[in-house]
Amino acid sequence: MSKKIKLIWDIRGPESIKIAEHHIHHLSEYIEDKKLKNHITGTEAISETLSVAYMVVEEDEMIQVRDDLKPTRGEWYDE
Repeated sequence: MSKKIKLIWDIRGPESIKIAEHHIHHLSEYIEDKKLKNHITGTEAISETLSVAYMVVEEDEMIQVRDDLKPTRGEWYDE
């Protein structure tokens, strides 16, 4: 079983959660287009002015996704 990585995009501003939710639409399109192994995406409101959008990728897919989509950061994903 390969490790999974959660790629995270930090979104700031008063409309951050709406923007993060919209970003998920584009991440889902990318997942389908590239036929990635996982379809795990989501958003999280950290505060009124900071939200995140994220997607989970397999370790062997991370470099290509990172280079294509430029996430803010990443972390190991525990199911």
